[in-house]
Amino acid sequence: MGYAQRYHSLQKKYGIIWWAKELFVSLHIKFESMNVSEEQRQKDERYMQMALDEARKAYKEGEIPIGAVVVCKDRVIARAHNLTETLCDVTAHAEMQAITAAANTLGGKYLTECTLYVTVEPCTMCAGAIGWAQIPRIVYGTADVKRGYQAYAPRALHPKATITCGILEEECRQLMLDFFSHRR
Repeated sequence: MGYAQRYHSLQKKYGIIWWAKELFVSLHIKFESMNVSEEQRQKDERYMQMALDEARKAYKEGEIPIGAVVVCKDRVIARAHNLTETLCDVTAHAEMQAITAAANTLGGKYLTECTLYVTVEPCTMCAGAIGWAQIPRIVYGTADVKRGYQAYAPRALHPKATITCGILEEECRQLMLDFFSHRR
């Protein structure tokens, strides 16, 4: 029984409340993270390091330091970082830029054989785009408790998508903390 089915059966049976749902979602994501093989974890760390390199570029450009990498069959097909200030476009998030570049590389809008690596949990807008692109695996470094999709739209991703979080979490979090401490 998948997450959605378990949640809906619990909701129907017990009238589960919002905070309990959030706890269940968090536990489900952490469980997915623990099921990754050592070989896969090493790959995840290598690709997340590439996403961190993109985030550092964003930092140097005065952008919120979030980076993203799209991998298809162990090949990087897209890299991007936030460009919202540079392009004066609120939708120019790293994930959106990476999805667009990956779709252009593959010549189609569905990224069904790809993995998205992003340094920070996607926002609701990006989660929607990830869902529409049908990306089957999402790996992110650190959670975004203020704007992350889990808080607002935990079912925005494709129903069969798997999520792995906490890859190079401390580095991802520290980059964000450094950026915002320098801006204050």
